[in-house]
Amino acid sequence: MTDPSRPRAPFAPWDRRELPGIFDVDETARRVGHYKWIETKLFEALGGWVATVPELDIKLRLGTHCYHHAWHAELMHKRLPELREMKPDRLTVPPNDEMVAFVDALTQPEAAELTLEKLVGVYRVLIPHKIAAYTYHRNNTSRITDAPTIRSLDFMLQDEFDDWRDGEMLIQSLIETPEDVDRAAHRQAELEKLLLAAGGIAGPGTIGDPYATSGE
Repeated sequence: MTDPSRPRAPFAPWDRRELPGIFDVDETARRVGHYKWIETKLFEALGGWVATVPELDIKLRLGTHCYHHAWHAELMHKRLPELREMKPDRLTVPPNDEMVAFVDALTQPEAAELTLEKLVGVYRVLIPHKIAAYTYHRNNTSRITDAPTIRSLDFMLQDEFDDWRDGEMLIQSLIETPEDVDRAAHRQAELEKLLLAAGGIAGPGTIGDPYATSGE
């Protein structure tokens, strides 16, 4: 018979996960706030392009994808702590001015003939960086104390991978000449440099040790 007074291990014998992740509460809140900010900005950008992109098939895809990002922003909002010193609105900010410059450049193409540049910025630059950031966070946070964030990131990553595939297929359908290849490559390099300066969508350390200091 089981002795009810006997101390039990905190986890079942088959569950050997570790309790702590590498992020403390402040770091988690900071990152989640940045994720919410970029998801909101991407929702706004794609929603605006739906009205101006001339290609009907691309217009329809952008319309679907923009609501994915609206939902992602909502998921991240729900993961922000409701502490007095950590109000969600205060945390929903870009990591730095360089990230603002990146988003400004991403959304700059407005002319109808610049659909290729629009898509390259989103599907060859921003979404791959989001996938990297979300995967890093998912794999390094606590599977016990931060399980809801992991669940939200899993949902988001599924959308991101699906949208990435859709976007790449659309890009390839638009590239018909060597000049188009050059346009796409130039646009990608231009934006990658801006995102490099920002350190990623959550700033320096987006896919590295958030507590590392230079020179150590």
